[in-house]
Amino acid sequence: MLTDPRHSPIGSPLRTVEELRHNTGNQATGGIWSLTGPGGEAILKHLTPAGGGSAHWAASDEPRHWNHWRREYLAYTTGFAADYGRDAGIGAPALLAAGPRPDGSLELWLEHLHGTTGGHWTTPDLAGFARRLGNAQARHTATAEQPWHSHRFLRRYAGRRDFSGTPWDQPTAAAHWDEDLRAGLRMIWERRTDLFDLAEALPQTLCHLDVWPHNLTERDGEPVLIDWSFTGRGALGEDLANLIADTFFDGLHNVDRLAETETLLTDAYLEGLAEAGHRDTDTTRRAIAATGAAKYCWLAPAMLTGLAQGRPIASANYDADGEAADIAVLQRRRPIFAMLVRWARSALDT
Repeated sequence: MLTDPRHSPIGSPLRTVEELRHNTGNQATGGIWSLTGPGGEAILKHLTPAGGGSAHWAASDEPRHWNHWRREYLAYTTGFAADYGRDAGIGAPALLAAGPRPDGSLELWLEHLHGTTGGHWTTPDLAGFARRLGNAQARHTATAEQPWHSHRFLRRYAGRRDFSGTPWDQPTAAAHWDEDLRAGLRMIWERRTDLFDLAEALPQTLCHLDVWPHNLTERDGEPVLIDWSFTGRGALGEDLANLIADTFFDGLHNVDRLAETETLLTDAYLEGLAEAGHRDTDTTRRAIAATGAAKYCWLAPAMLTGLAQGRPIASANYDADGEAADIAVLQRRRPIFAMLVRWARSALDT
């Protein structure tokens, strides 16, 4: 933990309750802690351009970069996060205090929320949030961007990695992914630029750009979005596509519920859009398909490359170690990838 916090809203001495591991692989995050003090409790997030995270999560000083290290600080201190979904019934953690440190890094002190986190929400819970999200995002189609909002997020985030020479017929994967699925995944990768172009040409709104269950919690029965590090302009439906896929990619929900979840969340999101006056459902469905396929264009190539190099593809956070875990991941992700292939083919009309 930071040994000398400068902006504590809960007094001192501070006691570390828990070091939180949420998104600490990001180099823009120096650390996140749950703290108590004489004045109560808070979450302290240390924002820095030089955290100890992974190389492919490098922070940037560029305000439009997908991983600009000051963005979340600005999202809270300008009131953007609090205002974003207020009229649709989506909240954000309250800002308790914020300020710079002597080395130029930043402290962000946020409300400590104790509600049920999104990883434990039911499918109807997620659908209820999706309806509110659609309502909020319909309202933001004409909202002006801020200079610190991310720009062309999908292209710059999902398109930044190189997997030339992907072993599409890698034997372990081929035993669990049939030829049509592997051909579809290869098509997504090879046509990723077409998907990025399409995503940027479809109707736009302001997006959170990291909507998944671990960035959702609740307060007094209403959903709350956390982690505003990537927020910026994106397509209508982009956040919804991310929520559907990411609910299953890391095993947070049983993949047997994928088809039901896709249908319920999509219908709920479209209902929310319609409530706020946006009724172009066909275009929004195409945007969901295009952005969902584009966001994960790199994942199958990364998995196949890892298998070919003898590296485990199982997640250290969500899967047990060993070869059996890799096979379980291949099997669990198969229907999710099949959904992405279906999305890509429908969006590109192939």
